[in-house]
Amino acid sequence: MTDVNEISADQARPDYVTALEQAYGAPSQAAFGSAVFYEPLPATAALEQAALAKYRFFVGPLWERYGEAAWLGPWRQLYRRSPGAAHAIVGELRALPDHTAMLVAGLLLDEVEEAAQAQAALVSAFDDPAVTELAIYQLGDGGAMNGILVAGRRQATHAAIFLIFLID
Repeated sequence: MTDVNEISADQARPDYVTALEQAYGAPSQAAFGSAVFYEPLPATAALEQAALAKYRFFVGPLWERYGEAAWLGPWRQLYRRSPGAAHAIVGELRALPDHTAMLVAGLLLDEVEEAAQAQAALVSAFDDPAVTELAIYQLGDGGAMNGILVAGRRQATHAAIFLIFLID
């Protein structure tokens, strides 16, 4: 697994990645706000472990400062798309079972600049029939910061895309 930009400069990223980055931001270690990560994964790689690696990278130096226990305390899978289920990321985010995560998802969907374009980018990235694995995780620092991480993988290429949204 790569650490940051997942794709070397000579490899083109798919349009759905570019659109999602335009709406939510490129890979970063901002530890706040949102960022998109894209990475071809080995077929045997676990999506959750790759998602955790992106989360840790995004939090950056604050991971060590506050300790892994703080950042992993709230971590849990909130949703996993069932095989054969409808691909409807906007509805899936709005229906998260945790109240705080549902509020965070509402901000992600509705309070971003050009919300309609951002939602279209989400649909392009996560609702394509090629997406065969999708999970949404709850994250935060065990205190003031709350967020979600959306992780999806495409079967043919094993490419994974991660959207992290963390706010206080």
